Amino acid sequence: MLLILAQAASIPYILDNESYYIQTIKWLNNYGFVEGLANLHLFLGQQSGWHITQSAFSFSFLYNEFNDLSAFCLLLGITYSVFRLQDYLTTKDSNQLIFGLLPLFLVLLFQFISAPSPDLPIYILTFFLFYIFLEHYNKMTIGVFNLLTTFVLFMLYIKNTNIALIILPLLLFIKHFKDFVPKLFRISSIAFLVLALFLLKNIIITGTPVFPMTTSLIYSFDHVVPEKIVSMYYEELKTYGFYITAEEYKSMNAYQLFVRWLSMPKLNGLFNKISIILLVVCPFLILRMKRLRNYGILYLIMVIHLMILLVTSPQYRFHLNFVLFFSLFCLAIAFHEKIKIIYFGLIASGLVTLLVLIVPLDFNAFSSNKFLLKNSTFNIENIIIPHPKTKLMTEYETHTLGNLTYHSPIKNEFFWASGDGPLPCVNKVQLDYYEYWLHLIPQMQTADLKDGFYAKDISKP
Repeated sequence: MLLILAQAASIPYILDNESYYIQTIKWLNNYGFVEGLANLHLFLGQQSGWHITQSAFSFSFLYNEFNDLSAFCLLLGITYSVFRLQDYLTTKDSNQLIFGLLPLFLVLLFQFISAPSPDLPIYILTFFLFYIFLEHYNKMTIGVFNLLTTFVLFMLYIKNTNIALIILPLLLFIKHFKDFVPKLFRISSIAFLVLALFLLKNIIITGTPVFPMTTSLIYSFDHVVPEKIVSMYYEELKTYGFYITAEEYKSMNAYQLFVRWLSMPKLNGLFNKISIILLVVCPFLILRMKRLRNYGILYLIMVIHLMILLVTSPQYRFHLNFVLFFSLFCLAIAFHEKIKIIYFGLIASGLVTLLVLIVPLDFNAFSSNKFLLKNSTFNIENIIIPHPKTKLMTEYETHTLGNLTYHSPIKNEFFWASGDGPLPCVNKVQLDYYEYWLHLIPQMQTADLKDGFYAKDISKP
């Protein structure tokens, strides 16, 4: 718990925090859902359910630096893991050991908790979801089914890249069709409400029911994000996962892209290789344990999830929840009843995490991103006053573009950078790029920020 508190009070490590996490929550705190906000900064169109939750619990009217809901989520996950390990020591049930070994990845998970990353809750909730599924697979009730479905709905609201998880409640529904059909009103109502909120949120912020979306609708809102911007984003999203240019991407076939993905350097390549190893090894271990039905379903979901990512955005952090779970699945089999090794591994993990927390280290062996080469360390002064929720310690200058007056960081760290600047905040370099290459500029609907934004095509008279 003390380590988690210390990390939460330290410098935020994740780069996305500086591009849109802070700004998303700031807009939510001050104005709620703003029409056409994605026209100001495309990433603000994501509006993850986790950021909405962080906004609800940020209490900005009391203190402006609360930004640590992910740290609380990890604390819940580790606490849950401790109870599962205690159950394993009593029952010697390997299911309990899988979840009891979660602290082995503490040093990795710590890098996500000093900012409200939507990835961290997905990792933790995946373990909750899978544990409940495995424990109740052979004695499924409508109450457990509703709980599992609620978890999946919340996870999709946090990050829709986890769409493959919807397979879990669907398969359970098919298996227990006769028993569950008369009792589905409550969970169906929740599912419909979540879907309606998801679509409505996207329509308000981006002008389309799903973000990002290039397909034209029957009715087009005047605040819809232009197709040119969304198409450019799609191109960058596909190529970013392979660290190649758009020209290289178009010239490579599926096999070449797979080889490129598998042979990527540093942390990306490491987790990609681990994913393939797990795909090969886990079926044999599942058959050995004679638990084909329950673990086989989770394995199937992992395969489908990875296939979806390979054709959209194959970044390792998007499938890390499955990598963590099935890695611990393998370790639980390898270290079953080897209590001394288990204790040694958990203690070693805690010591390594403490080392990374207090000692500045060079992460060049793990990342090529210049902003991620140094770990986020804890300083003594953070005991009293936590570090600000941004690591971009820069001043902001005011610019005017048409009827839009906005704030831009003076020190331009990267293209999407905005940090903790005053609203509305967007990098001038980004707007200049859109204006020059796409002939589009964001404009205010009225003189009031709460009324939103639209994209003006300056190539038209």
